[in-house]
Amino acid sequence: MHEAGDVFIHPKALVESASIGPGTRIWAFAHVMRGAVVGRDCNICDHSFIESTVKIGDGVTLKNGVALWDLVTIEDRVFIGPYAVFTNDRRPRAEFRKGREQLVATLVREGATVGANATIVAGVTIGRYAMVGAGTVVLRDVPEQAMVVGNPGRLAGYVCVCGEALDADFRCGCGREFAHLRG
Repeated sequence: MHEAGDVFIHPKALVESASIGPGTRIWAFAHVMRGAVVGRDCNICDHSFIESTVKIGDGVTLKNGVALWDLVTIEDRVFIGPYAVFTNDRRPRAEFRKGREQLVATLVREGATVGANATIVAGVTIGRYAMVGAGTVVLRDVPEQAMVVGNPGRLAGYVCVCGEALDADFRCGCGREFAHLRG
């Protein structure tokens, strides 16, 4: 077990980046490449991969097997479920390698949740506190607090910042109301 300050790095993790925030835990077989930025109090689970230009905010959880490729940005307090897939190239070909300038950026905004085995196609933005259901294929932007499910992902309603479904008046059982989502 290797601990630098209060950063925990499992002895079987490969961490090449010097930009790991305090309180972050990186578990076995995770790989964080040089240049990647990981915020404070993150939990990077087994077999996760974080490429060089990825930026991860504070309080983020990446469950097992999540791969974040160049130009993916994850804001604060995002949860990404096991084996969620992100892409950064809309038309990949093995024979024709592209430089970073030809790749497409993807953004996951503050507080969002991406479910297990979801696929996030390059170039989309997942809005603040949005929820992407398990197995969903996201082909276009997801609005703030929207719940999307299916293949392709489609709007199934809206969720509270606490994660519960909002009623038709954009109210939650926890007492919060979101009139600004009415449109």
